[in-house]
Order: sequence, then C-alpha cells, then structure tokens
Amino acid sequence: MELEKSEGIVTVTITRLAMSPAFFDELGETFAIINADPEIKAVVIRSSGKAFSYGLDLMEAFQKHGELFTGGGAATRTELFHLIGRLQKNLTAVADCPVPVIAAVHGWCIGGGLDLISCCDFRYATCDAKFSLRETKVAIVADLGSLQRLPPIIGQGNTRELAFTGRDIDAAKALRMGLINEVFSDRETLMTEVMKTAREIASNPPLVVKGVKNVLNFGEGKPVRDGLEYVAAWNSAFLASEDLAEAASSFMEKRKPEFKGR
Repeated sequence: MELEKSEGIVTVTITRLAMSPAFFDELGETFAIINADPEIKAVVIRSSGKAFSYGLDLMEAFQKHGELFTGGGAATRTELFHLIGRLQKNLTAVADCPVPVIAAVHGWCIGGGLDLISCCDFRYATCDAKFSLRETKVAIVADLGSLQRLPPIIGQGNTRELAFTGRDIDAAKALRMGLINEVFSDRETLMTEVMKTAREIASNPPLVVKGVKNVLNFGEGKPVRDGLEYVAAWNSAFLASEDLAEAASSFMEKRKPEFKGR
C-alpha cells in the first residue's frame, strides 16, 4: 500500500490484487494515521494493478488461519470470532475517516474489494469495472461489512440479489443500482475526474466538510426529526468561524475565498 499527499489530498494506492490477512492490518494502520491528520481534506483509494481488488487471498488466509476455518472447539471458535472482529475494525477505520473518501475502481472489485468501497463516501469507476459479492459461492457469509453497508447505498433488494446469487455485475448495472456515481472510459480519465472532485472538496471549508459528513453519518437509519435536531445543535456550536466570515467577505469582494479551517 502506498500513500501520496498533495494539497490536502491523500491518495491511497493498493499494490496487491488480492488481500492478504496482513493487508487488513496495514489498511487499519494507514487510516489511523490519516484520520489523525488535521491537514487532510479528502482521500482517494485506487489500485495500481490490472484490477481494483480480487478480494481476500483465500490461499494465504487458509495457510495462516486454516485451523480456524475447519473445526475445533470453543477456544478455536472464539479465536475466529476475534479475528473477524479485527478485520472488521480495520475496514471500519475507512468508514470512520472524518473527511470524504472516494473510491476509484477499475477492473474487478470482488468480495473484500466490495467491502472496502462500501466504506467509502462514493465511488467512480471505469466502464470495464465488474463487481461481485461473491462470498456465497465460496461457502462464506460475507462478514466484513457489505451486508451492512450496501443496503443504504443500493437498497435491500439489490443487496440481497447480489448476496444470494454471488453473481458478477458490470459498471452499467452498478451505476443503475447507485453503487457507483459515474462511469468513465479508461483509467486515466477516471483518475483525472476523481482528483478533480477531490480538489473541489478540498477547496471548501474543511471543518464544514467534516461537519457535513458527521451529520450525514449521524442521520443514517434515524428519523428525520433526530437528524434535524442534531444538525441544529451542530450549527449552534460550530457555525461561527473565521471561514464563515471569509465566505461572506470574499462574496462581497468578488474574489476566491481562502479557507483555513478556523
């Protein structure tokens, strides 16, 4: 995994096609660093390989943890329970990122790859992208977040179709489902547009962008009334800022604002 930071935008590049058990720990550690950095304004997740991700490296997982998958008593079952929890926690570090996270997908995005992009705020893809919630076909109930995070994104019906069948879908169907926001012709165009969007996000008042994400996350699954009360309390506490004054003065002076996150 490689990181590049420029102008408040961090690009996280996946360098392995399959996710080894160690990958998840590295992912969690990477986002622990990102989430603690107040200078970061947006994050892009991409892959340098011929696909975004083939999901969990089953062979390596069996080599390292095979005894947990094939039987054992209560102690073994408990160990597997804690292992799954650790993998989930590492992916949740992506979902907990306080700034927007954009996934840039090309080629295959299977299993754990789908878990990962479902942790992101939104997703762009190339026209050759293919997606699969394939765990059912390898006798596993998907346990790293897709079954929980996809329904708010694509709805229960689409999630259940993907999970029950384990079938592959192309970028056109993923776009219709709402899994991805836009489709682009090739990887170069994809990254140009993703970075353009990331820079647009980064040009906005950073504390406000974080506030918008916080309010949206709070409102998921809750009644509208609860969300309205929460955002009223949020703005009562955080509306007054130097950036608000800068927004007003730059509008009056007809110039580009310079937001400083204060």
